[in-house]
Amino acid sequence: MVEFLYDFSKILLATCRDVLPIIILITCFQLLVLRQPIPHLRRLIVGGVYVVIGLALFLAGLEKALFPLGKIMATQLSDPVFIYGSDAVVTQADWKAYGWVYLFAAMIGFATTIAEPSLIAVAFKASEVSAGTIKQWGLRITVAVGVAFGISLGTFRIVTGTPLYIYILVGYIIVIVQTIFAPKSIIALAYDSGGVTTSTVTVPLVAALGLGLAATVPGRNPALDGFGLIAFASLCPIITVMGYAQCMQWLGQRKIKTMEKKNAL
Repeated sequence: MVEFLYDFSKILLATCRDVLPIIILITCFQLLVLRQPIPHLRRLIVGGVYVVIGLALFLAGLEKALFPLGKIMATQLSDPVFIYGSDAVVTQADWKAYGWVYLFAAMIGFATTIAEPSLIAVAFKASEVSAGTIKQWGLRITVAVGVAFGISLGTFRIVTGTPLYIYILVGYIIVIVQTIFAPKSIIALAYDSGGVTTSTVTVPLVAALGLGLAATVPGRNPALDGFGLIAFASLCPIITVMGYAQCMQWLGQRKIKTMEKKNAL
């Protein structure tokens, strides 16, 4: 308990140091540029204290739980003894043997994205401004499916050792083509949906997963192959959200054409 309090106090001081420039910037802008008093000062101070304590607790949780959990799970699932058996001598990874790793990566990507606070906020605002046309759960599940596929694809890249830039290049070519044909009202939201996935819950587990996997797969270097999963988590949701909008647009147009044919008969 004493050790935890000591570690937490260091994290709390570091959090205060990181938040202080933001507070100074906002306060100076309010008082010197806008020349207006700070509204609800007491409420802002209390809220700021809550934010700092919450961030410190979250960072402590990352250090004590999420980072070790992701690394342990990746290490256990990609252990050559678990993959190939205790008697196997492995010098080169066989991508077909890592099915459990791909499945676990997809499940981690889906679950963490569903729980991502920033995505919840974006989905809420999207539903609000669209008068309910964009459903909160519909958007969250669509983004989560994209992240699940992206993380699974990223682990496949680590196992096979193929260059990251090939996947990113192909992915953004798909995004550019989709941007041309997707409904204009969904494009900005799709790009934002890709950004909010790289936030507080997803990044720690995914980063730990990539590093743990690269450390245990034969022939991989964590410094070279362990990173890059976050890029997949940002890219694939853009594709899935615009793809979902394109499918719904196509189904809507098909429904209208069907009704027109019936009315013509």
